[in-house]
Amino acid sequence: MPDTPMASTESEQVPSGIVAGLKAFTSEHDGATAVIEYVGRRGARIVLVGEDGAWGDQLAPATDVARAACREAGVPVENGWERELTENMHGGPSLWGSMGRTALAR
Repeated sequence: MPDTPMASTESEQVPSGIVAGLKAFTSEHDGATAVIEYVGRRGARIVLVGEDGAWGDQLAPATDVARAACREAGVPVENGWERELTENMHGGPSLWGSMGRTALAR
């Protein structure tokens, strides 16, 4: 088995649609920060919090792919839900409910 650097392997695994989605969200919301959550066999959820308080998500096949996608899109990743990040989020109960349904339905 040939030795290949980890970064190039991750890069090849990143679906371009995820990177494009991250970049689009970031540009629409004056920047964004991500938190990556492991969701079992489904992979990983990239939760984006925009600078304007809006938030959304993308589903990736694995956590390493999610991190690589964020790196390619230039989106910083937090290690967890820090108070400052959650305080910046806005949206009502319908947004919380729709986010859970759409992310897990993919």
